[in-house]
Amino acid sequence: MPRNRLSSPLTWPVYSFAATIVAGTCVLCLPACQSREGALAFLDAFFLAASAVCVTGLCPVDIGGVLSPAGQATLLFLMQVGGLGVMTYTSIIFLLWRDYVPFNSREAVSQSLLGGDFNLRLFLCQVVGLVFAIEGICAILLHLHDPVFFTPFSAAFHAVSSFCNAGFSLSPNNLMEFRDDVAVNAVITSGVFLGGIGFGVLREMLGLLTGGRLGAPVRRFSRFSRLVLKTSLFLIFVGSSLVFCIEFFRVGNEKTVGDGLDLLITAFFQSVSARTAGFNTVDMLSLSEASLLVYIILMFIGGGPGSCAGGIKVVTFRVLAGYMAAQFRGDKQITLEQRGVPVENVARALTLFFLYTIMIVLTTFALTITENGILRHAGDQGVSLLRVLFEAVSALGTVGLSANLTPSLSPEGKIIIIVNMFAGRVGLLSLLMAIQSLQSKKNWRMAESQLPIG
Repeated sequence: MPRNRLSSPLTWPVYSFAATIVAGTCVLCLPACQSREGALAFLDAFFLAASAVCVTGLCPVDIGGVLSPAGQATLLFLMQVGGLGVMTYTSIIFLLWRDYVPFNSREAVSQSLLGGDFNLRLFLCQVVGLVFAIEGICAILLHLHDPVFFTPFSAAFHAVSSFCNAGFSLSPNNLMEFRDDVAVNAVITSGVFLGGIGFGVLREMLGLLTGGRLGAPVRRFSRFSRLVLKTSLFLIFVGSSLVFCIEFFRVGNEKTVGDGLDLLITAFFQSVSARTAGFNTVDMLSLSEASLLVYIILMFIGGGPGSCAGGIKVVTFRVLAGYMAAQFRGDKQITLEQRGVPVENVARALTLFFLYTIMIVLTTFALTITENGILRHAGDQGVSLLRVLFEAVSALGTVGLSANLTPSLSPEGKIIIIVNMFAGRVGLLSLLMAIQSLQSKKNWRMAESQLPIG
């Protein structure tokens, strides 16, 4: 295998994320980062570092009780690095150090954030400015609203966690004590939404708000931004409506998930969070199985391309929905926002959907083996298939919501979840392309023949 294939632009994100996770694990294992000696096991430190860098938010321990202030600051740093992307920071370092960005970094950032060519220097400056401005505003609002819980560090931690779609909280109950707090719900959901629509859309928003002086010089949203915004708002509305209706007609859950306006706030918050982040204002097991299935679908779809979110992404969902609609209509072309969709985009969307589905099935199968006493005796009470499926989709979609399964995972189960978080953050399609770049190209094709399908 030629040596340069191992350092192709497609493999750089894989190496960068992996190296950052390893470095984060080593730092979290230091005594200075733990509240007491031996408070954090190596596997849990590895899990936390992977969850933070992959901006997932799944947590096997109470980080507020296990990590010292230095450890919490390290987790905050890992979330920020993972949110913007290791390749973005690598490019920034080269810009500041040598006023030069190597081709590997340039192409990797282009592929992961915008999918095309752009002015990297201007883009990086605008992205960093946007990120810190949004996080700063969210932190200030949280601190002013509740300076007791949201101390300056706590406010900054939750602001970064919301925009980076990580879902980490310093409270052992996440944000359950703020279930009925409209202000906290509004600030957190705003940060999650802005972090989940993508840097390209944010630049266009900034350009429209400033008349083109900042951000992207546009007079109206591009086709890509319209797809992301419309689909995101549609999914939030549908998710909130379905969960509200399901839980409203349930009997006896008023104290756990709320009723009336409180239930509407809860349904909206969790629908925003389920698409990209892992915050929760209610115990997920207090929701009905129907509501959990709605959130599984939202977690599977995820957020916008080039964002802090995971999942197959909303544009992929729109392409797949357009493909199915075209099949029913008998059309040969998929049309979205008055433009046709290239065949290559359809093939990538179908490939991504297939990869995610297979990965979730394999992960669910593996977790049912590791968590139900097949490898070792775990008592008579097993874990339900829905809880296992929920955890698998949450990890692969880098969401971070948990049906209270993560803290009780076996060592084998934690490793399975770590692999899924890493694959979900780097991207299954990116991993596939990285593997393809390591293979030698074939200069021949076999003769084709028709097969009966269906």
